[in-house]
Amino acid sequence: MKIFLKYLTILILLAFAIGFGIKYTGDSGMGDLVIGLGVLASSFILLPLWLYHSWKGKRYEDYTLTNENIRKMKEREEHKNSRDKF
Repeated sequence: MKIFLKYLTILILLAFAIGFGIKYTGDSGMGDLVIGLGVLASSFILLPLWLYHSWKGKRYEDYTLTNENIRKMKEREEHKNSRDKF
């Protein structure tokens, strides 16, 4: 998956470069089309795959603000403040 994401990123960046090259050499419509397809691919293909890959194996509860997490943050802050007083 990691290698696939790298290749997809390179392909999308290459599409951007080709699109801007086409746009500035004369055919503005075709350049805009290639750039737009690159944007769509990065938004609807690359980003969801990257998010799935980066969140795989992690607990959602660790990254949400729940009462238990608020209590843990307060305890850490109190422990830090009591350590700093000495």
